[in-house]
Amino acid sequence: MTTDLQSIGFDAWFAERASPQVLGEQAPARVMAVDRSGYLVRGEHGESPAELSGKFRHAVESSPDLPCVGDWVGVERASPELAIIHQVLPRRSVLRRKRPGRAVEFQLLAANLDVALIVQSCHFDFNVRRLERYLVVAREGGIEPVVLLSKTDLVTADELDGLIGLIRAAGIQEPVLPFSNPTGAGLDRLQELLAPGRTSCLLGSSGVGKSTLVNRLLGRDALETREVSGTGEGVHTTSRRQLLLLENGAILIDTPGMRELGLLGAGDGLDESFADIQELAGRCRFGDCAHAQEPGCAVRAALESGELDEDRFQSYLKLRRESEFHDLSYVEKRKKDRELGRFYRSVLKGKEP
Repeated sequence: MTTDLQSIGFDAWFAERASPQVLGEQAPARVMAVDRSGYLVRGEHGESPAELSGKFRHAVESSPDLPCVGDWVGVERASPELAIIHQVLPRRSVLRRKRPGRAVEFQLLAANLDVALIVQSCHFDFNVRRLERYLVVAREGGIEPVVLLSKTDLVTADELDGLIGLIRAAGIQEPVLPFSNPTGAGLDRLQELLAPGRTSCLLGSSGVGKSTLVNRLLGRDALETREVSGTGEGVHTTSRRQLLLLENGAILIDTPGMRELGLLGAGDGLDESFADIQELAGRCRFGDCAHAQEPGCAVRAALESGELDEDRFQSYLKLRRESEFHDLSYVEKRKKDRELGRFYRSVLKGKEP
């Protein structure tokens, strides 16, 4: 079965940036799924498993250089059942976070996204501070965020209006689409947003209804779903990131629920997500104002007048401190890695006859 590359997102932007090899002896293909055992790619000749070429594997310096779901790659066919990946094409956008745990490095979640659909449940999962974190990550990656409020059938209309009011009171101006999987309410608005050829990604905690939503959009039970626990805490159902094609031609990436969403290299995303605070800071008397006790601080004045919400400001400070701390640690780590690499090369060079 042949595939029209444009239908899975290959447009003029990627064609202009593809190397001569990709448009010559290789062929462009999109990464549909990533497993520990390898990749699943889709190109003009359909879908097949894929693995990295030896040269590409040895040239990779860090995990973000490896293909992730949504990437466009240059492949050659080793056989009708296997493709060999030789390179990753430039990424138009990327969804990334700090790798969970103590490691200070990036983890890529998906690439080449147009829209990030951030799902929060109206029932147990709703949390404005967590929502702000997701918005920063999306904005940093150059992705348009949209907020989805699931499980509206479990709250009253007044309660739903109150939740949306909390989002707006926090200064979040992104579109908010409430919906219910059991009743189908709101799904028509979401389907209008999912346009042919555009790639969207579902983000959110476990148990907010992402997998059920995917099944509703696909019109079939393609993904396993499970009830949330008695405490309302989510249960993992999606185990891998995968790219799915909807009947209307839209492209959707489902992701496992995330308990950690650490920030690394998110300065621009913070500035954009908290543009109101940045605008106030620009009015401060001093350019290096810390917004503490300095005279002429527009931020402190806005806090005192109620123009700026104190919780939102504290959230901004917390996220900025986290990002700056991880950024500094990341720079130090890369410096040590480069020094270690130079040392290894000098040792190997000394052993050459």
